Amino acid sequence: MSAAKDTIESRVSARTASKPMINQIVGFLSSVRFGVSLLILMVVLSIIGMVIIQQNVQGFDSYYASLTPAERSVYGALGLFDIYHSWYYNVLLLILSLNIILASIDRFPTAWAYIANPKVKATKDWLLNQKVHSSVTLPAESESAAGEHIKRTFESERFKTFVSEAETTEYALDEEGRKDFANVIRRKQIVVFGEAGKFNRIGAYIVHVALLTLFLGHFVALRTGFDADVRMIPGDESDQIQMIQFELDKRERFNVQLPFSIKTTDIQQKLINPSGSIDVPNTLDWRTQIKITDPEYGETVADVSLNKPFSYRGYRFFQASAITMGSARNIDLQLTAQGDGTQTTLTIPRNGAGSLPDGTYVEYEEFLPDFVFGAEGKPDTRSGEYNNPVAVLGVTPPGGERTRVFAFAGNIGDNIPVGAPKLGYKWRLSSFEKSPFAHVLSIKYDPYNGAFIAWYLGGFGLMGALAFVFAFSHRRVWALIERNPFGAYAVTLGGDTNRNDAAFEERFAKLIAKVDPRADTGGE
Repeated sequence: MSAAKDTIESRVSARTASKPMINQIVGFLSSVRFGVSLLILMVVLSIIGMVIIQQNVQGFDSYYASLTPAERSVYGALGLFDIYHSWYYNVLLLILSLNIILASIDRFPTAWAYIANPKVKATKDWLLNQKVHSSVTLPAESESAAGEHIKRTFESERFKTFVSEAETTEYALDEEGRKDFANVIRRKQIVVFGEAGKFNRIGAYIVHVALLTLFLGHFVALRTGFDADVRMIPGDESDQIQMIQFELDKRERFNVQLPFSIKTTDIQQKLINPSGSIDVPNTLDWRTQIKITDPEYGETVADVSLNKPFSYRGYRFFQASAITMGSARNIDLQLTAQGDGTQTTLTIPRNGAGSLPDGTYVEYEEFLPDFVFGAEGKPDTRSGEYNNPVAVLGVTPPGGERTRVFAFAGNIGDNIPVGAPKLGYKWRLSSFEKSPFAHVLSIKYDPYNGAFIAWYLGGFGLMGALAFVFAFSHRRVWALIERNPFGAYAVTLGGDTNRNDAAFEERFAKLIAKVDPRADTGGE
């Protein structure tokens, strides 16, 4: 026995060793186990990319400063600050894509055979070996009548049906139990086949296509575009985006030239409670208004909100966050004339100006939410909270020189120099619309719409494909009809499914009850 076993094992080993090396490599690359391992590794790297703040993301500077020199050196050497652009991430993406393609090529013909060439015929022994099976007896006028009844029953359960007929030949037995070749018995058999959800067999390959689309779009977006978070301060204008590049622990900044200039004309924060803070929990929306000046296409004005990104020449602008240092989108001034005590009101937008009836020109220079005199007596703010808000103004009277004026929200005595009347008026900040110092926009450049391919076609396609794979199944049932010696018709039924066996067993029992209400639907 041992010698026979050794001989068999040696033959198996010889056949395995005789496979060409290229076949062994392709077999390894197309294996499901290898593909799952690569997918797990990619998930791990993606998690690392979320845990470690990536360069050109808002808050990276403070995160980088918090790291030790050793951490900076190691993370920089491993490319963890920009892991999605690293060579090993792209190589992993390429090998995983190759695995999916090879696995699909290897296994797709078998799956397609279920669709192109369904098994419409079956023998009694084969049916009795199926996952679920049962036998019933039907009184009918003929095999055709019994077959029509079962066909209608299958169709009532939304199975697509196919009926095939065959004739079997048997020999009668003589008195000694031997076949009597002179006495031939011919029996007519009808097989009713029904199936539903056959395209579920290729659901896995739809998932493969969605994954490859996702990978392709991601790769195109990474190789041909970039993304960066840019601080948008009202009044600022630039035709460049600053990026960061790492080489080991060395960090270098470089500018990316844009084909147009961007100017921030307005920022607005819509608050749940206008008298509350400008923190995220009290925010309904952020809105950033930008003006694009393009030498080729002229000027374009656009609003960017949380749920309203803006696209322009392959660049997409998204609302990312805000720098929540308190500021004011517009200010309302109340001026009291020193001479006759008359009062005048004036509303000025941020970086804007206005004029008084006597021709005095007033410019909105700066807003200090928590006024204090800082180093060398210069005005500053203690915090970003609206504890002691002050509007800093540049006032030019008719024929006079420009003078800096402070308008306080609180009542400041005339004996305090900073709050004393100036240029003939007592200046007071009566109200203002709260707004952060700056917004942060995420600007993504994607000239070939790689992100659209990845997220919309690949991402949503993947979700739809997974739902199709797991929410549906390929269900098949067969019924073999034969006339028994008593003149009735014996029906042997069997069925199988590629997933969700419990639900299929319930449906099969329901089907048997419809075929023959007298039958025991518990199966055999």
